[in-house]
Amino acid sequence: MKGGLHMEQSKRTALYDTHKKYNGNIVDFAGFELPLYYESILEEHNAVRNNAGMFDVSHMGEVTVKGEEAENYIQNLVTNDISVITDNGVMYTLMCYEDGGVVDDLLVYKYNTTDYLLVINASNIEKDYNWMVEQKGSFDVDLENISDDVAEVALQGPKAQEILQKLTDTDLQTITFFRFNENVLVNNNKCIVSRTGYTGEDGFEIYTSLDNIVNIWEAIMEAGKDEGLKPAGLGCRDTLRFEVALPLYGNEIDKDITPLEASLGYFIKLDTDFIGKDVLVKQKEQGLSRKLVGIELLGKGIARHGYDILSPDGDKIGVITTGYQSPSVGKTVALGLIDIDYTKMGTDVSVKIRKKQVPAKVVSKKFYKKNYSK
Repeated sequence: MKGGLHMEQSKRTALYDTHKKYNGNIVDFAGFELPLYYESILEEHNAVRNNAGMFDVSHMGEVTVKGEEAENYIQNLVTNDISVITDNGVMYTLMCYEDGGVVDDLLVYKYNTTDYLLVINASNIEKDYNWMVEQKGSFDVDLENISDDVAEVALQGPKAQEILQKLTDTDLQTITFFRFNENVLVNNNKCIVSRTGYTGEDGFEIYTSLDNIVNIWEAIMEAGKDEGLKPAGLGCRDTLRFEVALPLYGNEIDKDITPLEASLGYFIKLDTDFIGKDVLVKQKEQGLSRKLVGIELLGKGIARHGYDILSPDGDKIGVITTGYQSPSVGKTVALGLIDIDYTKMGTDVSVKIRKKQVPAKVVSKKFYKKNYSK
């Protein structure tokens, strides 16, 4: 029921009791009860940057796409060119509406040209799946939303491989960046393991059945106890992805922001045909009116999501999408969507924090250098 009369019951992942055991501070996120942190956001952030952290990401959505025309169907749905993915490859891409706004960003896992797995954002599962079904048209494909049957953890950080290798006979060196292996035994539990993540560090995402996930979590925590591994919550998941300018749906991208405005042009291949392409072609030809940039605050305060960005004259020229005191960089920085005239590096702007205008300047949005395994 709409109108707030009926609150849906929050969902719990198969690791809920485990989070309690590890003293997780549980919050509601996208309708799931998940830990914001265990010890502290800062401790967990630093663990991922320096050693390793493990996240419960079972709330993510998974949709299988199978059939003779699976490749053509997905190609029509997404902005990137999935024809170049080889078997057991993964690709980051976006789905757009006809008007160029973003339905969601997602990962495409390719088993072969007739069998794919799409991994989507927790807050968008129902909306995305309905959209995918609507776009089926006459394509010969079968779609299935298997989100409720899949559990997933992300092991991230420079020591991720060393820790996970203790629990499997599969040589993890063979799973290179943005590749996966569907037959990895982790502590004797069958898993899909991909070398992907959302932190800017090397690491793995491990998918398995609900029955196996607690065993896998505990085995990984045990294997990493001397390597500085910590359980990590949603709090540092956000600070980590933000420092390397990875977008979050609802912040840097949404139905009213195009991928070009979000500076995600690299993932848009305009020589392929997909929903929303015409608008993006036009936007590119005409030039953008606004774009996502990095902003460094020069005064006190933190630029939170939704705060106004002002010109030196005090006119509103944009909005903050995400902002933090960056743990790894030691500066107060933000991502913001601003008028194109103010996007040049070094441009002076200000951010309205409560009633004060705090001086700031436009900087590179890559606040921290990614450390992926090549």
